[in-house]
Amino acid sequence: MAKKHIHLIGIGGISMSGIAKLLLLRDYKVSGSDIKDSNTIKNLKKLGAKIEVGHNSNNIKKWGIPDFVVNSSAIDDNNSELKMANKLGIKILKRAEMLSKLMEDKKTIAVSGTHGKTTTTGLIATMMQNSEKYDPTTMIGGNLPSIQGNIKSGTDNYFVTEADESDGSLLYFDPYISVVTNIELEHLDFYTNKKKLQNTFKNFINKTAASGKSIVCAEDKIIRELIDLDNDKIISYGFENGKIRANNINYLPFGSLFDVEFNNKKIGEINLQIPGKYNILNSLAAIAVGLYLGLSFTEIKKGIEKFSGVKRRFEKKALIKDVLIIDDYAHHPTEIKETLKAAVNTGFNRVIAIFQPHRYSRTKYLFKEFCNSFSDADRLIITDVYSADEKIKDEEDKYLAKNMAEECSKIYDFKVEYIKNLSKIPDYLNSIIESRDIVITIGAGDIYKSGEKLIKIMKTNT
Repeated sequence: MAKKHIHLIGIGGISMSGIAKLLLLRDYKVSGSDIKDSNTIKNLKKLGAKIEVGHNSNNIKKWGIPDFVVNSSAIDDNNSELKMANKLGIKILKRAEMLSKLMEDKKTIAVSGTHGKTTTTGLIATMMQNSEKYDPTTMIGGNLPSIQGNIKSGTDNYFVTEADESDGSLLYFDPYISVVTNIELEHLDFYTNKKKLQNTFKNFINKTAASGKSIVCAEDKIIRELIDLDNDKIISYGFENGKIRANNINYLPFGSLFDVEFNNKKIGEINLQIPGKYNILNSLAAIAVGLYLGLSFTEIKKGIEKFSGVKRRFEKKALIKDVLIIDDYAHHPTEIKETLKAAVNTGFNRVIAIFQPHRYSRTKYLFKEFCNSFSDADRLIITDVYSADEKIKDEEDKYLAKNMAEECSKIYDFKVEYIKNLSKIPDYLNSIIESRDIVITIGAGDIYKSGEKLIKIMKTNT
């Protein structure tokens, strides 16, 4: 792709900022806008990006007419900059479409699935970077400590990235290796039925290069229905099913020990540094990638065991005296269940969960499933829905979180409370925590701030 001027609307977002940084590293002219200032914006400006805080139609022409305008699914069609771009006849690209153009000269390892994309991508990238054979370009939907952010420009011919299924944009990719961690009905504003979801993932797998492989989780029922796991193009993984399996699992407070088997033969052991059964599956996906790329098990083991997690994925924020504060990005019922199981496994006495629902549409469609996802908590606080710029469509949407708390109170025999104001949660938590509690903030919005404020309060009091 010839060097051009690219303008990104919503440039401060985790994925958009990654694209912007990669463009800057490749000497593109980059401009953009975002609704609020941030450290991410400041860092992009230091790298040479021209950025305005606030969306305005004049931003499109401020630094010269761009060759392309890039927007994410979070940007409304009525955005003033989008309208101006259309008026000027500028080609508008979706985020994934722009990313696919940056991959054109690379062998792409694309990780998709309803859950586990970011962690699996991080595991693969860390494994490859810690080998002597590979130095891939990496783009991940979270902050990976080993690359000090969400993007790294590598020196070899590989590009490791997430493939976002939320709006079907994963189909812009032509992967050399495709990875599907699981398939569950989600993003119901786009996937109006199960068939559309299945077809999207099937098409994604079918786009895998003839010389490559598709790596899929054999524990997932929909994947088993969708794909012939005996196909030579498929490398499957799992516990009871799959060519690559984890066996003799020993769960630890913040990780696990397990044997890895390939075609029913033990090939080694892994001491995983991140907790939960779901993360064992994520690591198996990375191991499958490593084996296909020709890495020795010793090289694979070194990278997998060095991986300590991604920001906001069961992230240990602080241990103050004997109270542990954790933050997790879980925003789907399945993710919440697995996160709370991992919290129980830490061995602390009580699990105090603070949940912030994410998006009105998701909360409404999966209301019953959310209510039934907190069985491993010992106390639950629910705060108002984080809208993610989603507009309220029905008056009842205003009361979704309150209604969820009331419903959960009927289901569980532990205390469930609704606290509308996020700012009141830290002081309240400080008043109820006891020795050997684990406090875990859950959600994809700004609920993590409650945990961070609690930490400040507790440190002040010690």
